[in-house]
Amino acid sequence: MDKWVTLEPVKLYGQLTSGSSSARPLKPPPSRATFIGRLPAEVHLIILQHLPVYDIPGYSRICRALGRLTKDDKLWEHRWLALGVEKHKLDGVLDELDDQQKSKPQAPGPPTLSVVEDDDFGDFASPQSAGGLAADTGDLADFVLPSTSYAQPASTTVLFAVQPVPGSSVHRNKYTRAHALLKGLTKHLSAPPHLVLSSLFPGNQTLRQQAKTLQLLLRFVSARVQPLRAWPTLLLSLRATIDRFQAHLLTAFDIADQKKDEKGMHDAAHSSWDVVDRDSTEEWEIGRMWSEKREIFYEQGKWQALENFTQDRALVFDPMVEFMNHIADILRVDGATAIRIFPPDSRVLLNFADRVAVEVVGEYIIPLLSHARAVSNQTFLRATAASFAQAWRIADVLLDISKPPPSEPDRPPVVTQLQAEDVVYRMFEVNMDEYLDEEIEYIKATFDATCREWDKKLESHTQTSSTFLGSHNPALVKRNVLASFTEALLLPVTLVPRAVGGAVVGAATAATTVASALNPQRWVMGSAQNVTTNGGKYLAPNQDTLEAFIDDDDGEMSPRREQPPQPTIDTLNIPETNGADRPSSATSVTTAAAKSAFEHLDLLLSLDVALELIQTDRDSLKRVESFKGYPGTYGHKVRETIEELFILLLQALSERHIAPGFATATERMRMYKPAEHEETTSVAPLLQFFELVHLGDTIQSMVQVYFDKELAPYISRTDFLNGAVREKKRFENTLDDAVAGGLNAGTDVLMQQVEHIIWSRTGARDYYPEEGASLDLKPTKACQEAIACLEMHCKLLRGSTSKDVLEVFYQEIGIRLHQILQKHIKRQIISLEGGFQVIADLNAYHAFIQTLRVPQGIQDFAHLKMLGHVYIVSDAVDLAQIVKDVQRYGGTFRPEDIYEFVQRRSDWKKIEKTVDKTMYNLSFKEDCVIC
Repeated sequence: MDKWVTLEPVKLYGQLTSGSSSARPLKPPPSRATFIGRLPAEVHLIILQHLPVYDIPGYSRICRALGRLTKDDKLWEHRWLALGVEKHKLDGVLDELDDQQKSKPQAPGPPTLSVVEDDDFGDFASPQSAGGLAADTGDLADFVLPSTSYAQPASTTVLFAVQPVPGSSVHRNKYTRAHALLKGLTKHLSAPPHLVLSSLFPGNQTLRQQAKTLQLLLRFVSARVQPLRAWPTLLLSLRATIDRFQAHLLTAFDIADQKKDEKGMHDAAHSSWDVVDRDSTEEWEIGRMWSEKREIFYEQGKWQALENFTQDRALVFDPMVEFMNHIADILRVDGATAIRIFPPDSRVLLNFADRVAVEVVGEYIIPLLSHARAVSNQTFLRATAASFAQAWRIADVLLDISKPPPSEPDRPPVVTQLQAEDVVYRMFEVNMDEYLDEEIEYIKATFDATCREWDKKLESHTQTSSTFLGSHNPALVKRNVLASFTEALLLPVTLVPRAVGGAVVGAATAATTVASALNPQRWVMGSAQNVTTNGGKYLAPNQDTLEAFIDDDDGEMSPRREQPPQPTIDTLNIPETNGADRPSSATSVTTAAAKSAFEHLDLLLSLDVALELIQTDRDSLKRVESFKGYPGTYGHKVRETIEELFILLLQALSERHIAPGFATATERMRMYKPAEHEETTSVAPLLQFFELVHLGDTIQSMVQVYFDKELAPYISRTDFLNGAVREKKRFENTLDDAVAGGLNAGTDVLMQQVEHIIWSRTGARDYYPEEGASLDLKPTKACQEAIACLEMHCKLLRGSTSKDVLEVFYQEIGIRLHQILQKHIKRQIISLEGGFQVIADLNAYHAFIQTLRVPQGIQDFAHLKMLGHVYIVSDAVDLAQIVKDVQRYGGTFRPEDIYEFVQRRSDWKKIEKTVDKTMYNLSFKEDCVIC
C-alpha cells in the first residue's frame, strides 16, 4: 500500500502541460445542442410542425422555453405555405374577408390587463369572456402575444385579441391573420348542404371570387393545417359544397359554350379548376365535356383508309395526307380555343389531342395497316412508316399552337415537346411489336432472295461485272465509286408515297436512281467516252483530268509522273472481242485463254449485288429511324432493330456473297496449269482474281462509308462489346482471310507460270553460246517475259488491298522467285561467255525486286546477283577462294551451295581438282593410299 501514489488532476481545456514549452492547448469539447428537457430544440420544432394548430397552445404551456419556441417563424412559415396564399395568388380573398370583418360593428367588452413578459407563463393568458371560446374549441383564441397591452374579449366575430409582433415573426403574423379570417367562415359549413353556398357568399361575388374563397378554405381545413378540432367534419361538408359549386359551374360553362361566349367559358373553367381535386385520377369534368362535344369525334364514314390503295393495290398516301390536313386544321382551331379558355395546368389540350390521336387517327390507321399487310409485307412496312410520319404532324401542330405569343416571350409553352411527342408515341405503340418483327423478317427474306438470284446468274453466266483493271488507276476508280455512293447516302428519303404526275414516288426512288449509277465502268479511262451498262448510258469523266493524278505508294493522290505504260489489251497481247461477242460489262483484261473454265472467275462478285443489299438495308433503316425517338422499352427495341439490320447486311455480304465467291475463285485457280495455255505474259485466273480483290475492297469501303454515314449515330465505334461492331470486325476478317487464301493460291499459280516461262523460253545456248558469237549482254527472252509477267500482276494488285497483305504478297513472290532461279541455274551448263549472260539476267531480276520495296528480298537478290561472278572467273584458285568466302554472300549461301553452282560451269571437269585441293587441301595422289 505504501507504493501507491495519488494521481494529480489532469489539466484540461486550454491549460498547458508543465515543463514543456511546445505543449499545445487541448481542444474544447464540441458545442452541445440546446436541449429542452431531454430533447433538442430541433426535435421539438419538428413535433410542433406536425401538431394540429389547436394543440400548439397546450404544448407551449409546458415551460417558458417551449413557449418561446412556438414563436419561431419557421414553425409558422410551414403553416403559411400550406395555405398556398402566395403561390395561388389568394391574397385578395384575405383582403376581402378583412374588409368584411372591419365593416361589421363589434360589441364593446371589458378591458383585459396585460401580463408582464418576464412572469412565468406570462406569454399565455385565458380571456375571461363569457363565451369561453378556448375551452370550447381549443384553437388559438387563447394564444395571446406578449406585446399586447389590452386584449379584446373573445366572441364569435373576434377570434384573436392580438396585434402583430414586430421583428422576424413575419410568417407567424400572416398565418395568425389568415386563421382569424378563415375561421369565421367555418361556421357556415354547418348549415344545410343546399344553403351553404348562399350562406358563404351572401353578396354578389363573381364565380372567380367564390372559387378562390372555396380554394383557400379547402386548404385551411385540410390535413396539412388542421386548424380546428372539427376539421374532418368541416372538410366533408366543404367537399359536398364544392361538388354543388362544380355542378353549377358545369352548367354555366355549357351555356357559355352554346353561346360561343369564350369569356364566360374562361371564367367557369378557371373557377372550376381552382377548386378541383388535383389528386384525383379522374379526368376533369369540364375539360372532358368540352372535348366530347367536338365535331371531329362524330365524323365516322367521312374518311376511308382504303382509299390510300389504288386499283392495282399500289400504296398512295394522298388520301391520308388530306385526312391529316383536316386533323391539323381541327387541332389548330380547337387547340387554340382550349389554350384561351382553360388553365395551362389543366392538360385539356393534351387530353383532347390524345383522344383525337387514339379515337380518330388511330382508328384510321388500323384498317390501313391491316389491308397493307394483306397486300404484301413490303407494303405493310412502307405503310407503317408512312402512317407514323403522317401521325407525327399531331406533335408538330401541338408544338406550333403552344408557342407563347410575341407579347409574352417569357411565358412557358402550354405543351412541351416531350408531351406533344408522347401523344403520338402512345397512340402508335399498338403497332410497334408487329412492325419491328416484320422488318427483320422482311430484310432476311429480301437478302436471301437477292443472293439466290445472284447464284442463278452465276449458273447461267448472265451476270455482268465491273471493270477496275481496265482503267489506268484502279484506286482512283474506287474513289469515284465511293464518292458517288456517298452522295447517294446523303440524299433524303421520302417515306410517304405520293402520286406525282401519275407515277407513284416511293420511299427511296431518288436514292435508288443514283445508286444505279455507281457502276465503275462509267469511270473507266479508255478510248471510249461513253460506256453502256444495263441499258443506261453514262458519260465518263475527262480522261486528261483523271490521268493527271496517280496513286503513290502511300495511297495518296499525287501529280502523275512519267511512268511506263500500264498493261492494256495491246501490251498484254490479249485479243479484244467485238461488241457482239463481248458482254455489256466484260473486263478489258479477259484473255483468250480465260474463255475456258476461268472465263467467269471475275464475275463471282458484283457491286450491283452489294449495292442492292446495302440499298435494301438502308430503306429498312430509314423506316426504322422514324421511330428512333421512342422512349422506354420500344426505344430500346428500335435501337436493337437498327443494330440487327446492319448485322444481317454484313452476314449476307460475307456468308452469301463474298466468302463463296472467293472460295470458288481460289478453287478454280488451283486447277490452272500453265503448260496447257499458250499465253505466257499473263495468268488469266489471277488477273480475274485481282478484279475480285478490287471488288471486295470496294465493297468493304462501301460498308465502311455506310456505317459512318448512317449507323454511327446509333452504334459506337469503340464499343467492342456491341454486336454490330463485332460483326463488322468479323466481316472484315472474313474478307481479309478470303483475300489472303486467294492470294496464296494465286501466288502458287503465278510462280508456276513464271517457272514455266523460264523453263520453256530459255534457249539451249542462252548461257552456253557458241565460240565467237557476239554478246549483247541483254536479259534473255525468258527473263524478260518472266519479269513482264510479274510486273503486270504486281501492279494490278497495287491499291486493291491493304499494304500489309500487299507486302506479304511481294515478299512471297521474292522468296519463290529466288528458289526458282536457283533451281533454274542448277539445270544449266554455263560457259565463261554465258556467265555474263547469267549476270545480266540476275541484274534484271534484282532490279525488279527493288521495285517491290521488300528489304529482305532486295538483300537476297543482291547476294544472288553476286553469285554470277563464279561463272566469269577463269582462274580455278581464285574461284576456290570465292567459294570459300562465306562473308561474301551474307550467309545466304553456304560453301556447299556455292560448290553446287560452280559445278554447272562448262569447264568444271578441268578445274575440279584444283578447286577441291584449294578448298579442302585434298590431293588424291598424295592423301589416298590403296591397300
